[in-house]
Amino acid sequence: MIIKNGLVFGGDGAFAQRDLYVNDNHKIAAAPMPGDSEVVDASGLYVLPGLVDVHIHGAVGHDFCDGDSKGLQEIAAFLKSQGITSFCPTSMTLPAEELRQIFQSVLKLPEGPAYASVAGIHMEGPFISPAKKGAQKESYIVNPDIACFRELNDACQGMIRLVTIAPELAGSMEFIEALHEEVAISLGHSTADYETALSAFAAGASHATHLFNAMPPLHHRNPGIIGAAFDSPNAFVEIICDGIHLAPSVIRMVFRLFGDDRVILISDAMRAMGMEDGTYELGGQDVFKRGNRATLKDGTLAGSATHLFDCLRHAVSFGIPLESAVKAATANPARSIRAEHIGSLAPGKEADILLVDQELRLVRVI
Repeated sequence: MIIKNGLVFGGDGAFAQRDLYVNDNHKIAAAPMPGDSEVVDASGLYVLPGLVDVHIHGAVGHDFCDGDSKGLQEIAAFLKSQGITSFCPTSMTLPAEELRQIFQSVLKLPEGPAYASVAGIHMEGPFISPAKKGAQKESYIVNPDIACFRELNDACQGMIRLVTIAPELAGSMEFIEALHEEVAISLGHSTADYETALSAFAAGASHATHLFNAMPPLHHRNPGIIGAAFDSPNAFVEIICDGIHLAPSVIRMVFRLFGDDRVILISDAMRAMGMEDGTYELGGQDVFKRGNRATLKDGTLAGSATHLFDCLRHAVSFGIPLESAVKAATANPARSIRAEHIGSLAPGKEADILLVDQELRLVRVI
């Protein structure tokens, strides 16, 4: 396949009008294939890598924690239709035996052009702080456990790519030191102070889960996880860019503070995404969806109802340069979970390609 005349997003983080080539193995090629007759005219269109969502619980009435491979298949089909070509289905705080069965459901997801690919599992619980549990169920929370993690990862054939922990919990530092080369470790759902978080990043943590949400605010005398992430050059930070979880000013501030090489756009979407307003379930608790807002009965935000492509559009509408927003939804999340085969349009990468018009409307997913 030859995609001609498009504004292609390059590895330098800039757009340039050029042709893009796809070989018979569905990889980006450096040159056209001999006899290639399939040509796509992308004149006037942006050509982007497929988006990568490393934090999403569900969509279209299904949740990863249902443990239902057919439901996961429907999530994957919906995401693909919206330009999200790779994702990390994200778990909630549940007993280990339930998580084992849930994680194994990814092994039954069919591959093919109709579905987004599972880039790995994001294990968001149960190693979190009860004080910052958000929509998670407190009775299932436990301290970080190396043996438990390895048993669960073995059960899903090493598919866990990202695990969220609260670094102030007993056993956290040992967990980070033992596992940071096996899995990306993120700090979140935590009350950690600056010193604790900084020590966790120094020990090998490399990620912050939905920055600002489910953690202490940025205080001028105790900057907490936010300040520690800023002072840790290798730390990526997730932000939910749905226009509800963070104010536009904060979105702009995060990009300026951290630079567009370290920011990751996520959806944190739950099963209500893609559905009508109503009552849904997340982690065993009722969630009420009204427009793009999803809350528990007490008003606590419970994930989002916005997919990642719309989060990208929100970011641009808030004043983030398109180039920075695209990087934060493609290359950065891929790098953060060490999935080097996706996230860009460089030769050898998976040919996950979006054609997008000048108004940032999705035209085609390849």
